[in-house]
Amino acid sequence: MDLPEKIRKAASVIRENHGRGMAFTGAGVSVESGIPPFRGRGGLWNTMDPSFIELTHFHADPEGCWAKIREVFYDHWGKAEPNEAHRVLAEWMRTGFLEGIVTQNIDALHQRAGAENVIEFHGTMDELLCLQCSSRYTPDRELIDQERPTCPKCGGLLKPDFVFFSEGIPKDAFDASFRMAENCAFIIVIGTSGEVMPACEIPRIAKRHGAVLIEVNPEPSSFTRTVTDIFLQGPATAIMRQLRDEVEAP
Repeated sequence: MDLPEKIRKAASVIRENHGRGMAFTGAGVSVESGIPPFRGRGGLWNTMDPSFIELTHFHADPEGCWAKIREVFYDHWGKAEPNEAHRVLAEWMRTGFLEGIVTQNIDALHQRAGAENVIEFHGTMDELLCLQCSSRYTPDRELIDQERPTCPKCGGLLKPDFVFFSEGIPKDAFDASFRMAENCAFIIVIGTSGEVMPACEIPRIAKRHGAVLIEVNPEPSSFTRTVTDIFLQGPATAIMRQLRDEVEAP
């Protein structure tokens, strides 16, 4: 089956199950917005020691860790804009094709594209959390540009509200993600290798509960030969553009 035929088949699944779909996204959906993946080809951890987002190290050296956090996540990633793949998913949320999006990404690009029901499995860089009083703040420059960002209310140390190494997945995000997977009729998996636990179990849970799994990736992943029903190989923006056009064709 060639790519155009696969796209027609995937579009048919999406149309026939209007309102009963979900998306599951990884770093590959944001690569075309200029945000590198953490692992694999071009991955951030190929050139940088990830210990600056390890919780114990962060407590021991908050100033040093914040210098790296500021550089990587706020000076660089903060300038990224949603791409067409983000916009297609947001459009499908508005028009009712999708119930929600579960993302492994922390960049908030789905929300900036206009998507509303987004479950951030690994948290977000768009909020800061006080480790002392649990207050939350928008990462304004006046806060993150401090050598040691501190809570205006209690003076406690602030950290980005995404999951550091040695931290667990937030319970609300974990429960909501798996609940959505158990109840969807189809799941569109975009830009993930399927190797990061426990997130990689979400598409497998959907499959075990009868969902059709549509995968969009430039290369085969750990899902492709085991649980994927329709593999659409290529960059996220190009594939999602073609898929949108086919779904919306009269």
